[in-house]
Amino acid sequence: MTYRIGIAGISTESSTFAPHRTALDDFRVVRGTDLTDRYPFLTDWHLPGQPDVEFVPLLQASALPGGQVLPETYDALETEILDRLRAAQAEAPFDGFYFDIHGAMAVDGRRDAEAGLAAKIRELVGPDCLMSASMDLHGQVSRDLVSTLDLLTAFRTAPHIDYVETRERAVRNLVHCLTEGIRPVRAWVRVPVLLPGEKTSTRVEPAQSIYASLEETERLPGVLDAALWVGYAWADEPRSAATVVVSGTDREVVTAQANRIARAWWEARNGFEFCAPTGPADWCIAEAFESDQRPFFVSDSGDNPTAGGSNDVGWLLGELLATPALASGERTAIWASCVAPEAVRTCVEAGVGGEVTVEVGGVFGGGDPVTLTGRVTHVERDDAVGGDIAVVRSGGVSAVLTSRRKPFHYVSGLEALGLDPAKHDLTAVKIGYLQPDLYQAAKGWVLALTPGGVNQDLGALEYQHVVRPVHPLDADLADPDLTPVAFG
Repeated sequence: MTYRIGIAGISTESSTFAPHRTALDDFRVVRGTDLTDRYPFLTDWHLPGQPDVEFVPLLQASALPGGQVLPETYDALETEILDRLRAAQAEAPFDGFYFDIHGAMAVDGRRDAEAGLAAKIRELVGPDCLMSASMDLHGQVSRDLVSTLDLLTAFRTAPHIDYVETRERAVRNLVHCLTEGIRPVRAWVRVPVLLPGEKTSTRVEPAQSIYASLEETERLPGVLDAALWVGYAWADEPRSAATVVVSGTDREVVTAQANRIARAWWEARNGFEFCAPTGPADWCIAEAFESDQRPFFVSDSGDNPTAGGSNDVGWLLGELLATPALASGERTAIWASCVAPEAVRTCVEAGVGGEVTVEVGGVFGGGDPVTLTGRVTHVERDDAVGGDIAVVRSGGVSAVLTSRRKPFHYVSGLEALGLDPAKHDLTAVKIGYLQPDLYQAAKGWVLALTPGGVNQDLGALEYQHVVRPVHPLDADLADPDLTPVAFG
């Protein structure tokens, strides 16, 4: 017997508190066999050792995290996925479907878009088709989503270094169930805990041990997969919370294990701390000055574009420029980065060595702009992600400005702009927990509590749709009912 498995999905992470809106141009849309690079574990669209299973790639769209997706953008992507699915189904029905998503996409004016897309795919492929999804551990698993899918799994690392392994696990679980004739059961639990990723990094406890236990659960007879989602704190949606899904063949075992994992997360709720020393901006700057360790990184966490920030908040730049030792040039700092297309245009026209006065910040509505007067020290044209890029030095502060949203996660990316973090007193990067390259390079690191669409102070955000009570927004919570709901 031969099997056909379709592949499609839309992947982005959306802060409902960010003023930015994600448009079609923000997505990298890849169709058909051009998706080869995303699934390196497949060879000629077959899983090695499974020649009777054929994969049919349809469309996968991915965008840098940001604000909510525009409805017309989502509708265009959904329509194309469903049209391609119908055309492929007309050739031969699908036995399986791999749903490649992030899990925290929000569409402006709508709720639970991923569950809605899964339901429309289910309508087309029918009830007998097995559907498997891989997700980011900062995704959101609603009851509607888990009831539509047959298998779900998620990353087990934050920062994320296992995304390819997670996709492969989702695919292998699906193939295993298809070829062995298994209709998996799954147990789902919502845990009323809503925490930012910077408090739940798997580099540190208690997340480290709880996530390590998932592999132990997975080895139990009757279990196929164990997954834990931290959730996404900056989405004001009813589905926003931690969730657990355990899948397998033994209902009693998967239910018991889902309860165990959920209880472990709940009982650890007060033990989650920021993964680096944390404080206000002035404290962070002082810590950098007092340290003799270089490079010294400061996370400008509130406007982190890889967590959904709009990348247009200039607030920390203002703090750096107002610091006397930096204003005078006695001390030096890098600040990366801010999307400021008009300012970049001015810098390009002035050229390297030119003196400019530009307004930085607020192009999407992310706070008031900051006036920056200084000398252009570098211009980069047509960067694949950031478009045109300019570096402006004012006193001892070198500010990186981009014409399109761009994160800076690699020392080499800064060095390419003529900026060496090891030769500056501090390097402020719009990020939360440091990504691996910066983490390995860092001799010192603190996390600054700064404003933006991914503000680490959740109490400062105005939630209206999150199901309450939830920790830590509500104090003195009674122990919740963590009885899993079984499906399948």
